[in-house]
Amino acid sequence: MGPCDGVLIVDKEEGETSFGVVKRVKALLKVGKVGHAGTLDPFASGLLLVLVGQGTKLSSYLMAGEKTYLGTLTLGAETDTLDRTGRITAVSPVPSLELDFLRAKVEAFVGETEQTPPAFSALKVQGKKAYSLARKGLPVTLQKRRVRVKEWTLLSLAGPDVTFRVVCSSGTYVRSLAADLGKELGVGAHLKTLRRMSSGSYRLEGALRSQDLGTVVSAEKVKERVIPLREALPHLAEVEVDEKTA
Repeated sequence: MGPCDGVLIVDKEEGETSFGVVKRVKALLKVGKVGHAGTLDPFASGLLLVLVGQGTKLSSYLMAGEKTYLGTLTLGAETDTLDRTGRITAVSPVPSLELDFLRAKVEAFVGETEQTPPAFSALKVQGKKAYSLARKGLPVTLQKRRVRVKEWTLLSLAGPDVTFRVVCSSGTYVRSLAADLGKELGVGAHLKTLRRMSSGSYRLEGALRSQDLGTVVSAEKVKERVIPLREALPHLAEVEVDEKTA
């Protein structure tokens, strides 16, 4: 294992793609393989686990971890992407709502449920990414998938904007949660902001800001922040073997 094999905790800024962060780390550290453990949409920010060198082999283990997000959804407007970056497809007046009423509504989404992924997603449809078909106006049919919402807490209500915290399984689309709540209320909704706070055992605290990579933070400093493979999966038990048990 080389000195740059492991996991780098990055705080991705809004407007940047996950691939863009990976590309920058790869150029900065001059290593052959760099990937990540779970895409963040360009409009979203927060925790991005960048996998460096042999760390790319940990992708499936790290992607499986439970995720925590802070976000804001906007009631009264639907978009084709289910978030603020999309084209508005429907607008509805929003009646006066109480936060406690909304909290009771989101309880129906807590637990295991089936969710239809957004058409604008990186999931494959007949070998092509769904978003590439959706952008061309082609019909996209995606199968429902089982997801688990462990906790969905509404924090505040300001006009049509609802701020929330959600803890969910890997593969859960928070955009779809926002849109589905809007449908349940009969007014439509889309996701306005999203920030990933944790993934598995990893937390956002202390992460390197993506905009600082190679500028404020040098390549040497970045190398020092790469978590080595031996420490990268703290949630898994470590077992030592000898020649007899190997």
